[in-house]
Amino acid sequence: MTTRLAIVGLGKIARDQHLPAIGQCDAFALAATVDPVGTGLDGAAHFPDLSALLDSDTSVDAVAVCSPPQLRYGLAKQALEAGKHVLLEKPPCATLSEARTLIDIAEDRGCTLFAAWHSRFAAGVAPARNWLQGKAITSVSIDWREDVRVWHPGQAWIFEAGGFGVFDPAINALSIATAILPRPLMVLGGELEVPSNRAAPIAGHLDMQDSAGVPVRMVMDFLKEGPQSWDIVVNTDAGKLVLSEGGRVLETPAGRQEGEDREYAGIYAAFADAIAASRSDTDLAPLRLVADAFMRAGSTPAAEFHE
Repeated sequence: MTTRLAIVGLGKIARDQHLPAIGQCDAFALAATVDPVGTGLDGAAHFPDLSALLDSDTSVDAVAVCSPPQLRYGLAKQALEAGKHVLLEKPPCATLSEARTLIDIAEDRGCTLFAAWHSRFAAGVAPARNWLQGKAITSVSIDWREDVRVWHPGQAWIFEAGGFGVFDPAINALSIATAILPRPLMVLGGELEVPSNRAAPIAGHLDMQDSAGVPVRMVMDFLKEGPQSWDIVVNTDAGKLVLSEGGRVLETPAGRQEGEDREYAGIYAAFADAIAASRSDTDLAPLRLVADAFMRAGSTPAAEFHE
């Protein structure tokens, strides 16, 4: 059975990733788009807001919320209360309490709620998790650096309160780390650099450890020009594991393997499976670590950021 889907928030991530993945997934048919700006897409009804869609004659079964995180809770709540399944682009909400409330609403309404941690679907992540099983991990280092001007041009919301700043990309690293490492992580401390004219960090580092005391250090930078870095290194008693290019490339003592970029194809296949099984998939571990970082890391003023 094909699920009729609406995209809410027709911005860069929706156009670059969601629309191509939906077009390649037989489980979904794009029935509508929602965005206050523009006229939508050929072949799908378009509405200026979610209320207009829900009040219309256009039938949808599910909603993919691709708006900025500050808006996701209200939109997802509205969709769930209307009986729609909901996919949340990462991070799922601006706060843990918002996300927890959505989980409760979805359960109460019998709807599927899916937190789309796209980096967990990178080609090397599942093999990395498998390789680490049974090995003694001695340390982990995460290096996550990209250029906000390239990946989020003109998106002022990302440095507003609830916009996550450098944690918008860095939460991808945390989603991978919490998927491949065998024990839970906790934040010990760190330092976050916040531009004097913004509300969210633009760089920083975190000192973490797992529940067995294994050290995990993370460095983040949202001003990285030139080659970008999305790397995780795990040192073990059996040698070093390196996940690079955001999880697409895996290197272990056994060799190197690369895969094609099918993260969003994986998201929609998993969302379809969750709907078919009448279950939700809402792991909040990456969001919890970001919340803990704001609680335990220090804050250092940084130079003003201007595009």
